[in-house]
Amino acid sequence: MVVTLIPLLVLPSYFTRLMAGMWGYVTKSLLYIAGISHQVSGDTHADKQVIYAAKHQSAWETIVLLADLGVPVPVMKRSLLFLPLIGLFFAKGGCIAVDRDGGMKALKVMRKSAQSFRDKGRSILIFPQGTRVKPGDSHPYEIGVFALYDSTGLPVVPIALNSGHAWPKNRWRRNPGVITVDCLEPIQPGLSRKEFMAKLEDRIEKRMVALDKIG
Repeated sequence: MVVTLIPLLVLPSYFTRLMAGMWGYVTKSLLYIAGISHQVSGDTHADKQVIYAAKHQSAWETIVLLADLGVPVPVMKRSLLFLPLIGLFFAKGGCIAVDRDGGMKALKVMRKSAQSFRDKGRSILIFPQGTRVKPGDSHPYEIGVFALYDSTGLPVVPIALNSGHAWPKNRWRRNPGVITVDCLEPIQPGLSRKEFMAKLEDRIEKRMVALDKIG
């Protein structure tokens, strides 16, 4: 399927983002047939420019949630840009590619890239733990999300979700059910790193206690 979409690469990036949105809605329809649906509560702030900081439990949020949020600029590991063909679409649609082994240099590149997309009026999506985390497991929140918050001056919308119950990490089997997505109170600009990181983790993880029980 990806091969048939190659002509999009010579068109403006808007068309690549449109394709990403359509891919999300097609996936959502197929999951619905398989007995998996989802509900979103809270304000997505779709009419504003924000940074979405979402819990990451499965591939679901990289496809369906991305589409539901209007295809914001995703933060992803740099190695994904080198995947055959699909990497070209990531680059064309716009992404913030991070070298996980790049240290402070990688953070500087992330900040500069985020500022560029901010100036273009686009929202950003980041998974602040940097990896998929199974329901009930713990994993530290990484400093990259603060780099985006601090460098762009945009509010951050924390998102808690329990997609890992329906679409488990590293498992082929899908479990019928309803994925719950909660858009929580935004964190406004101006906080110190310590204050911001504590507030972000507190808001998401407190809500996850209830969501993982629902799942």
